[in-house]
Parts: sequence; C-alpha cells; structure tokens
Amino acid sequence: MSKVSIFTPGSSHSSLPFYSGRVSAGFPGVVDEHMEDTLSLDQLLIKHPETTFFARVEGDSMTGAGIFQSDILIVDRSVSAKENDIVVALLDNEFTVKRLKTRDGLCLKAENPNYADIPITGEHELVIWGVVTGLARNFR
Repeated sequence: MSKVSIFTPGSSHSSLPFYSGRVSAGFPGVVDEHMEDTLSLDQLLIKHPETTFFARVEGDSMTGAGIFQSDILIVDRSVSAKENDIVVALLDNEFTVKRLKTRDGLCLKAENPNYADIPITGEHELVIWGVVTGLARNFR
C-alpha cells in the first residue's frame, strides 16, 4: 500500500528563469536562446496555497498512475473529490494515496495489479484529506 507522510509548503516563492519556447520531445528543434520570462513553481502548481500541502509517497501501489516511491504529491484540500480523482485519504488512522471510485459503492483503488482494491464498508473510517493536483519528482 502506498502511504504518505505529510508536510506543508514553505513560504519561499522563488521565480526561476523560464525558456518560453517549446522543447521538442521528438526531432530536435531550433533553440531560441532568449530566457526573458520567469516562472514560479508555486504559481504554476499551487492554486490555493492556504489549503495545499505536500506529501511524500512511500510504496508502489500507484505506479500505474505514474506515482512512484519518494515522489512528492501536491494535495489541495479545497478541491472536492470526485470519481477517478487520486486522493490522499486517512483510512483507519493511516494515510494512503489511491484512486477514488464511487460507482457501485465507495472504493479506494490501487494502480498496481499486485494490490487489491479497498472497498469502504461500515467497518472502515475514511476521511478524504485532499485531491492530488500535482507531482514533483527528482530524477537524480
């Protein structure tokens, strides 16, 4: 089961140089060397700073959704969770990240075939802490 550890964003809002042209993922393109713009990752990734927190992933139950061990989730508590959203949930007093399924009964779905879905019954205590709205990953 992929678990999460929670921490809140800092107050630092730095803007970094931003190459406003396109970077080709196919054939190489012409590089425009003008970096006139700046980009704040806070502004790009966090729409509601007062209700947003970060969570570090522990485990591999969400690899099919592109979420891997040690990734940092950007989670917004002000977004209402709906069918198919990836959510951070408090399930029986433990944090987890799963896909929310609401059709045919409430269920938390792993995105890895090695993990079973978790149907939510009266035996479970479930609190949706927020909807995952972004992801940060260090490739090194």
